[in-house]
Amino acid sequence: MLKNKPSAILFDLDGTIADSALDLAATLNHMLKNNGRAEIDPADVRNMVGEGAKALIIKGFSHSGDRPSDSEVDILFDQYLDYYQAHIADYTTIFPGAVEMLNALKDQDIPMAICTNKNDVLTRDLLEKLGIDHFFSAVTCGDSFPYKKPDPRHLFATCDLMKADPNGAIMVGDSINDIAAGRDAKMLTVGVSFGYTRIPVRELGPDIVIDHFDDFFAAVNDFNRSC
Repeated sequence: MLKNKPSAILFDLDGTIADSALDLAATLNHMLKNNGRAEIDPADVRNMVGEGAKALIIKGFSHSGDRPSDSEVDILFDQYLDYYQAHIADYTTIFPGAVEMLNALKDQDIPMAICTNKNDVLTRDLLEKLGIDHFFSAVTCGDSFPYKKPDPRHLFATCDLMKADPNGAIMVGDSINDIAAGRDAKMLTVGVSFGYTRIPVRELGPDIVIDHFDDFFAAVNDFNRSC
């Protein structure tokens, strides 16, 4: 239970709530193989996630050859959508402790949102397949607005949809996009150490770092007491 109830809690999705790296890697490697490119170790794909599908495509293809042109990226993006949507939850799981944490927050009537750079269609499909879509009163994605994380306006717009004061909100994520957006929005930032960032999350400067969602409540309460 949180002692100081926040106005809202915004969660990143991939690498924060959902461990989706294997399905993202399988999709990227399917496309690379079909386009005559070398496949990439799934462990390396984990560090390419976080800026949306087109960024993942560019990073993946650049890793194994020349960067695709913008027109090629648009074609590849359609291929990506077709394959990934058909295999979106083949291997994806929810990180340990996440459901228990979400249930406890719901019991406190704390508004929650997903704030991700993932495509809207894919995000909603994945949340539904994982059975956690009912927890979130807002879902905002990389194509929801003209801007996305690390732009803090993505977070402000999400709070607007929830009718929540951003000054009292918490941003939870695993990457620089999440931490930078939360910091610039003057939100409390919680970094998870088990996500996909190439740079260790502690080096990104979040207010709090947790290694498991079981630690979430104590870590936030302890931080608030020390402020």
